[in-house]
Order: sequence, then structure tokens, then C-alpha cells
Amino acid sequence: MQLRRVVVTGIGALTPIGNNVAEYWQGLSNGVSGADHITHFDASKFRTQFAAEVKNFDIMQHMDRKEARKMDPYTHYALVTAEEAMKDSGLDLEKMDTDRAGVIWASGIGGILTFYEEVAAFTRGDGTPRFNPFFIPKMIGDIAAGYISIKYGFRGPNFATVSACASANNAIIDAFNYIRLGYADVFITGGSEAAVNEAGIGGFNAMKALSERNDDPKTASRPFDLDRDGFLLGEGGAALILEDMEHALARGAKIYAEIAGGGMSADAYHITAPHPDGLGATNVMKAALRDAGMKPEEVDYVNVHGTSTPLGDISEIKAIQAVFGEHAYTMNISSTKSMTGHLLGAAGAVEAVATILAMKHSLVPPTINHFTDDPQFDPRINLTFNKAQERKIRAALSNTFGFGGHNTSVIFREFEK
Repeated sequence: MQLRRVVVTGIGALTPIGNNVAEYWQGLSNGVSGADHITHFDASKFRTQFAAEVKNFDIMQHMDRKEARKMDPYTHYALVTAEEAMKDSGLDLEKMDTDRAGVIWASGIGGILTFYEEVAAFTRGDGTPRFNPFFIPKMIGDIAAGYISIKYGFRGPNFATVSACASANNAIIDAFNYIRLGYADVFITGGSEAAVNEAGIGGFNAMKALSERNDDPKTASRPFDLDRDGFLLGEGGAALILEDMEHALARGAKIYAEIAGGGMSADAYHITAPHPDGLGATNVMKAALRDAGMKPEEVDYVNVHGTSTPLGDISEIKAIQAVFGEHAYTMNISSTKSMTGHLLGAAGAVEAVATILAMKHSLVPPTINHFTDDPQFDPRINLTFNKAQERKIRAALSNTFGFGGHNTSVIFREFEK
């Protein structure tokens, strides 16, 4: 069968370095760190006392208090970013077939704050159950997709994807496939996460996954640096409007980029550690290239998973060298997590927006906080350290990998009719 082409016609973002797309891009292009000491709770007794929090955000500017109280912050972030993306797309709900419009939304953890607060309140009591009637719908991972579909009346496919830190890329790939197979014309897709709380920080600390550089939070996320010591936990979300190309052209939509292909794989190795040789990462990038019908040398930029962990950064670069060969030394590579922190299940969405904006502006966002070269990385690889670099980007690949060995890659390219 003839597969339909799929394009991106709207984007929205709420991140630790900007509360909308314009602010986000300004932060990315200027190499701004979103890290600071935690304000959401008293973290003085935690091993990690900093995070990349969303700043100056008030949900009451977007909905009334009664509605807001029915939702976990991860759903707040989802609705706000979906709204920005919808406005950006110019879609007219009165002129759409909303039976052919769907929502696929990702979150690795969902309403963890709600779960923590409800259980903590119960354990402080006398054993009498006094749970909020919205406890379960606030917590569950699919509720953000449900709220978005209700808001816009989208009656097509509606569900959540959960594959840890690969979740949002999985959502994008699923939406891409539904459209190109002809099952829908439009999707709102993306992801959101709100895990900067006692349970989130405490849990990742127990795993020794987070940086503990409390004396200097803004330089804590150091992908590919010799002294990297773990990731920076971030929060927020991002949304993309994916659309059948013919549907978009018929309504005169602006088109940011085309989704060329996507890949998924498993390490089948360890619940938290990556395959030491980057086997799953190698397979997923090769799968994305095959799906796109592209050669490795056609990719100009890779937005890497690049979490700033001792093992993960090494395995990903090994995989890039295995997939791209000599071309690995002519591409730009960067980790925008050095600025935003790691948004877990939302990472793929915020990084997809970063990748699309890099293509639009012909500017590669930097990997900030590089101080000391790690001899394990070939110095010929351009990791775009510390400062953005101008470059024409015709096609770009975005990686996200998750606990459990889940790997995803999405390729975006310039749109040409």
C-alpha cells in the first residue's frame, strides 16, 4: 500500500528554560541552564537538592481553580502545551473531521505527586480511608490524553504510551504510523512529566541516578564531560501536531518538517543500565534510517539521549559511530538535556521540538557544561560543546532510551512537496 506522508504543523512547549516555544528556543540557542535549588519542597535532607523546575508557571492563567484541582501537574503541562500547539497549527475545529483526529500522549510516571500526597496523608491518619475522589483519575497515566481529547472533541484513537524515558518518542511514532496508514488525519501527540517531588527525587537518589553536585546546580548536567555524575531531573512537557500532508496542504498550513521515519528496539540486557556496546541504540537508529529510506550521510544533526550518566553517554556514542561510520565526524551532535534536564517520559517531545527548531533556524543547540574532555570519546566527534553552532540541517535524528532497555529514534527532515 502507498503510505501517506506525515508533517508537523504545530508545536508547544513548557520547559525549565522557557514556558512557551519562543522562550524555549531562546534558552536553547543561548545555552541557558534550567537547573537550580528545588523550590517545590524542602530538599535539605536529600542527597540531590536541585532540579530543573518549570518556573513562573501559574495554571490559574489557563483554567479555573476548580478544574485545576482535579488534575495532577503532569496533566496541567499536557493541556497547556497542547493548547499552544493547536493555536500554532491554525487548525479550525469547525472545519475538521474530528472522528479522524486523535491524541496519543506520553508520560513515564504520570501523577506521581498525586499518588505520593494521597498515600502520605493516609499514613499520617488513624487508618480511616479519606481519599480524594479524584485520586485515581488524577494519577493514571492515560488521563492527560483523555483530557486533551475532551477539550478538542477528538474522537479518533486515544491512548497513552509508557516506555520510561522513551515514552514520548513512542507516542510520536505511533501517531505517525496511524496517519501514514490512513487511520487518521491529525494527531496531538507529545508528553509531560511532573516528577520533581519527594518521591521522584528520593527514588532516583536511591538508584544513584542523579547528579549530587549541590554546590553548583547549573553545571550539574554535564553530558560527555569526564566528571559527569548523573542526570538532572527536569519537568514540563511539549506537544506536536502531526498531520497528513495532503490534509495540511489543502488547508494551507505552515509546515515545520516532515517525519521521515521512526525506529524502536530493546536492549534485552538490564533494567537500568544500557548495553555496554550500545547494541540496542545501534539497532534503533538503523531501524529509523531504514524506515525513512535514508542513508546515514543524509543526517546532519543528532539530538542525543545524552543524560550525563557515566555509562549511558559512552554507549550512545559507540552506537552513533557504529551506525554512521566516518560520517559521525561530519555531523553535529548535542544533548539539550544539559540545559533542560531529563524530562523522563516527556524527553522525546521536548527534544523533538528542539530538533525541529534547530532545523528551522539552522542552528544547533549546544551541549553546555563541558569542562574536561573524556578520553573515551573520539575528539573528532563534534558534540557542539558550550556554544550553539550555525549549520544547515536538512535532516535530524532524535534519540530517547528508557529504563527496561526501551530505545526509540525519530527522524525529521525538511519538507519538500
